[in-house]
Amino acid sequence: MDLSIIIVNRNTKKLLLDCVGSIYKTVPPLSFEVFVVDNASSDDSISALKSAFPSVVCIENKKNLGFARANNQAIVLSKGRYAALLNTDTVLTEGALDTIVKFMDANSQAAICGGQLLNEDGSLQNSIASIPTLPTELLNKSLLKLLFPRRYPGKRSRFEKPTEVESIIGACMVVSRKAIEKAGLLDEAYFFFLEETDWCLAMKKAGFSVFFLPHSRIYHLQGQTAKKNLKAARVEYWRSRYIFFRKHYSAAANMVLYAGLLLRLCVSIMLQVPAALISAKTREKLSTNFNLLVWHIMGRPVGWGIAR
Repeated sequence: MDLSIIIVNRNTKKLLLDCVGSIYKTVPPLSFEVFVVDNASSDDSISALKSAFPSVVCIENKKNLGFARANNQAIVLSKGRYAALLNTDTVLTEGALDTIVKFMDANSQAAICGGQLLNEDGSLQNSIASIPTLPTELLNKSLLKLLFPRRYPGKRSRFEKPTEVESIIGACMVVSRKAIEKAGLLDEAYFFFLEETDWCLAMKKAGFSVFFLPHSRIYHLQGQTAKKNLKAARVEYWRSRYIFFRKHYSAAANMVLYAGLLLRLCVSIMLQVPAALISAKTREKLSTNFNLLVWHIMGRPVGWGIAR
């Protein structure tokens, strides 16, 4: 079998059905199987899926296990030469996965490949991620991409051919079975955010490469899950960032990160207070930042993030 396509779902019924529909429209003639791992949805996602696509293998969790653990559940059951991990808010275009599979078949050192993510209107979305470092996390990422586009490529960068990168955005990523067997599964310490970046780094440490393929196109209705609870999603991102640094960097680097992020957060709050009096958008940002500050004061408890 060529592909084992894995989707993790939580209360995104319409997006899920559109995503799975695009698989059956665009993936043949590749041989494939589809797994949907449901993290305790309450919106009848699975009953609707079973009715529309009875051949999909459904794994129904009784609680939200997070992105990494849910994907791992399906990976260990899958049979494909490649595992394709899709977010529910993606829609494949014709040949998107076929382009990646053909490239990976011809390049045995390619462990993970991702394509060009598109906004709903067809405009380019950022599809490449840099490995988090102190500069990327404490300085302005947009400015780094503008000043150092080769070191920090983004959606403004133009690629005409497959390009080796540090990491890709995990909305659509194809991973070789051989690389998984050598480098291991997704790290389940991450609940939501940065697990794909950590996996790309693990693949590189195992001697493989990560590639971006600009001619593989995937629509990505970005952040639909996170938008449902911005405060919780923001906490989860910060939590994942701390996990990544504890795993890969020294104690000194972790201290600098913590102090620098907390300083930036406090400055942002002070600057947003006067603007919040006249701007609803700023009030929302202020509320999110204040929630982050309280989370730090409370000792960064697990219960402040996405419901588990």
